[in-house]
Parts: sequence; C-alpha cells; structure tokens
Amino acid sequence: MIKFAVIILISFLFTQPTLPQSNKVYVAHIESEIDLGLAPYITRVIDEAEKAGAKAIIFKINTLGGRVDAAIQIKDAILSTNILTIAFIDRRAISAGALIALSNDKIVMVPGGSIGAATVVNQSGKKVGEKYQSFMRSEMRTIAEKNGRRKDIAQGMVDERIVVKGLVDSTQLITLTTEEALKYGIADTTVADFNSLLKAFNLQNATIIDEESNWAEDVVRFLNNAIVSSILIMIGFFGLFAEVKTPGWGLPGTMGIIALILFFGSSYILALASIIDIVLFFVGLVLIALEIFVIPGFGITGISGIIMVIVSLFLALAGTNLPYVDSSMISIAFIQLSSSLVGAILLIFLFAKFLPKTNSFSRLILADSEKTNKGFVAANRLSKIIGKEGVALTTLRPAGMARIDGKRIDVVTEGDYIEKDEKIIVIRSEGIKVVVVKAGK
Repeated sequence: MIKFAVIILISFLFTQPTLPQSNKVYVAHIESEIDLGLAPYITRVIDEAEKAGAKAIIFKINTLGGRVDAAIQIKDAILSTNILTIAFIDRRAISAGALIALSNDKIVMVPGGSIGAATVVNQSGKKVGEKYQSFMRSEMRTIAEKNGRRKDIAQGMVDERIVVKGLVDSTQLITLTTEEALKYGIADTTVADFNSLLKAFNLQNATIIDEESNWAEDVVRFLNNAIVSSILIMIGFFGLFAEVKTPGWGLPGTMGIIALILFFGSSYILALASIIDIVLFFVGLVLIALEIFVIPGFGITGISGIIMVIVSLFLALAGTNLPYVDSSMISIAFIQLSSSLVGAILLIFLFAKFLPKTNSFSRLILADSEKTNKGFVAANRLSKIIGKEGVALTTLRPAGMARIDGKRIDVVTEGDYIEKDEKIIVIRSEGIKVVVVKAGK
C-alpha cells in the first residue's frame, strides 16, 4: 500500500501538465520562392498553434524551392512541435520544398503532384561542391529516418549516385510523382482538394485558422531583398560621409542611420546578423567618430573603424550566423557590399555636381563661383593667396570655410583637424582647391 502511494506521488510530481487540445487546425502557406523572410512567418504560426492547443498544422506547399538555409530554419521549427504536422503538396515540393515536406509527420499530395530534386545549387543553378551536398544528404536522411520514410530515396533526391532499384539508376536525381511517392512510402495518401484532406484525417469538423503573413513579416521580407538591402547600405554610407563633411547633424546623417538600423534590424530578425555583428558595426562607428571629432588627422583609429564597419556589413550579408553557409552566399555578399560602396561614391559625386548649392549641400563641395561683392574669391585668383595667413571661420575636418586676405574661401587641410578661429596659412592651390595648414606648424 505504501509502495503504491509512493508511485502515485512520484507520478504526480514528475508528470508535466498538458494544455487541453482544442478543435482548431492551423494552415500555413509555403508558396513561390522559399527565402529567409518565410521562416519567421512559419515559426509564428507554429507558436500560435501550440498556444491554442491545435489538433494539427497543415502546410500548403507549392514551390520550386529556394534558399537551403531558410528551409533548414523552417524544418527545425516543424520538428520542434508535438502537434500533428501535415504537408499538403498542392502540385509540387521541389528542392528546398522537399526538405520541408519530409519534415512533416504526414505527407499528402494531389494527383499529378511531384516531390524531389533537392540537390544544392548556387544562384546560377549550377551544382555546388560535395561539402554542401553531404550536408543536404545528411539533413534529408535524418528527417526521413525520424518520420519512418525510406532514407535511400530521400538521399537520392540530393545525390544522383544513389541507386534505387526500379526507380532510377546512378545518373538521375529522384523526383517522384504522386503515384510513385505513394508506392515508395514517401507520401501517406492522395486527395483531390483541401476538404478531402480534412476528411482523410477526421478534421472536417475542426475550426480552420488560415494564417497569412502579417505586415511586419512582409516588411522584413521586403527589406531582406538583395536589391533593397544594397540600397540601404548605400544610403547609410552616403549619409555618414555627408555628416563627416558638414558641421553639426542634419538630414543625410539621419537618413544614413535609419537605413543602417533597418538593414541590421531585418538581418537580426532573420538570423542573418548576430549581436556580435551589430556590436562590431557600432564599435567601428565610434572609432570613426573619435578619429574625426577628437583625434587630429586620420590614422589607425579611423582605418580600424572603417574595417570593422565593412566587416560587420559583410558578415550580416553573408549570413555567417546561419547553420548553413555556402560559397555562393559569400560571393553574393561580396558583390552586394561592393556595389553598395560604388553606388554610395556615385551618389556623392552626383549630389556634389548637380544639386543646387543650398545651405545643406554647399558645405559638401568647394565653391568657385561666388560673387566677389560678397567677399568671395574667383578660382583664377586663388593662386595669388599662396603663403598668406588667415582664420578658420568653421571647423576644418578637413574641409570648411576660412577668411584669407579679407575674403571668404573654401579650404581643405591635408587631413589635419583645425578648430574654428585658429590661424591658418595657405600652402598651395590646386585648381579651385585651396590647401591650408595651421599657422606656425
């Protein structure tokens, strides 16, 4: 009797309470291209289904594939739940879509559907190296084993060297039709439509919660687009450069900071960027600011800051925080970062050359056509002031305004930092550029 009571007590202490199961079925959509923006949406649907104690989650799949790293995140999220998961392949689950489908407890296909062809390829569609194929084979083998499906067929979807008798030889990747998937135990059943699927799993009386992606997930997905993220980096570089060249703080710097926050924020949400990448970026900005505003000239501190900023952006673009990174992702990150830098330089040139010389933009360039009755010197007379002393009217870091021989002149230092009201001396004139140093140097 005492032994029985002890057993009951231990069972009571160590039994985990479970949420009562509701009569809800959640539906998520995996359609078009699979990208990193899809992962937060799928994770949210699974979390909501778990909180509601749902009977099942149905993933409607119709995709030709996409990013392997995104598919791995989605696969991990599906495997993490104890709720019944059903892959409803409405036409096709190819490449990364096959990995996601095989992660589900059940696979249902419509007549005329297909699943397979999961070889890892780069952006141009060419097969990547054995290292990445081995990784993908392992992923497919693991999920097939977990869900009681044939491992050889799962691996044969990645590697054409795997022979499945009666299906393919050693020269073909495996892509199964609906009938073949049923025959070889990859699919569990076939149905004509969604309502038939519900009946097949006795879910016809369930409350269907059809979840679409929300606006925040759509925004993050948009910001992660390669073109959009490159533009954000370009705006960030341009804005920061503009603020370096102008006194105070203005619109360009604000735009630059907002653009970089959007870039790193979306990258962090999608697990592309880690906290280390973000910290590295802001430390780089601090070092650049110290070099500009505190330390005269431009040396090791500023160069270190620039390197840290560029490295942090590259790491976020390459997604080195992800469990899967291939050479094509690194190459694309390099191209994106390079194009952003070139774009920022072109943008700076265009703004300096073609924008009207307003108060905001006139401080970014050297003026050579101001009227002499307002105290400015024409470009053809600048050579006559070499050797003359003057006073800095603005802080020179390194460009700014000075008064020389009674005239207001745009000047630039050789990299030194000169405070406002300090005496300067002209050392040379290069066209419209007047180069000065601190007097007595």
